Amino acid sequence: MIVDCAHYRDGARQRAEPMDLYEAGTLCVEEPGFVWLGTFEPTVAELDEIQDTFGLHELAVEDAQNFHLRPKIERFDDVLFAVVRTARYDERTEEVDFGEISLFLGQHFAVTVRQGIGSDLHPARLRLEQRPELLRVGPVAVLWAVLDQVVDDYAPVVHALETDIEEVELAVFSGGTAPTERVYFLRREATDFYRAVHPLLGPLDGLERTSAEELQPYFRDVGDHLRLINEEVAAQRDLLTTVLEANIAQIAVQQNEVVRKMSGWGAILLVPTVVAAIYGMNFRHMPELGWGAGYPLAIALMLALAGGLYAYFKRSGWL
Repeated sequence: MIVDCAHYRDGARQRAEPMDLYEAGTLCVEEPGFVWLGTFEPTVAELDEIQDTFGLHELAVEDAQNFHLRPKIERFDDVLFAVVRTARYDERTEEVDFGEISLFLGQHFAVTVRQGIGSDLHPARLRLEQRPELLRVGPVAVLWAVLDQVVDDYAPVVHALETDIEEVELAVFSGGTAPTERVYFLRREATDFYRAVHPLLGPLDGLERTSAEELQPYFRDVGDHLRLINEEVAAQRDLLTTVLEANIAQIAVQQNEVVRKMSGWGAILLVPTVVAAIYGMNFRHMPELGWGAGYPLAIALMLALAGGLYAYFKRSGWL
């Protein structure tokens, strides 16, 4: 689905209403400036039409249809192709939803293909339209606007994950236990987030050095924010590893506690059981059976032995 399509010339949008794909392709050839075509989850037929209109490489178009674990920036002929991962925290499910944005940057066009619900690019377009000096640079300015929007959207996800981690950390280190499945799930999310963030650092460093002079400080600013996000996500992943290990150790301690208590009570019950079993055999020649005090003495012996064992295990911390 085409969300917006505009022609930019001399640092300004030429008209407010979006244009269709045919007109956009014509303007790229006949008019100066560039066209920015924004799409959201386009169909295969729509991507084929976009490929024919702008002459995109088939491998790049195929990549735009599939999700990637890692972002990348590469060149196909004279078109720069970039893939970035988006992230959004869902408060209802307490999960991170990942998406993807693919960018095709030619000499006179920029095409963005957004997959997933994260990172709406309308604010990025408006922000770029307020900077005519960047629009004059050309389609690479669109790459800055998209990266700036995506990295800004990472910050709320980091803060939400931090809150979830603090909850499980408090549960574990306060003497209780957190569900191991929850801790493991959070660590997997932090790892996926790290894979979305960390690989962008290298390409951003390259953009800082090789882009137009007007864009270099803007790419540097995005890079600074991304490095901070990367450090926080890496720290979260390491912390979750520690929390997971501590939670497993806490569960093991509790299991050992249960085993000790069961063993202690088993030993206490075993002793009177043995005494009762011996007297229950009813041998004729056992002199104790003829004593009038034999039964009370047997009961007293069992209680004394059980009480002694209980006191011992209690003092040892087993009960």
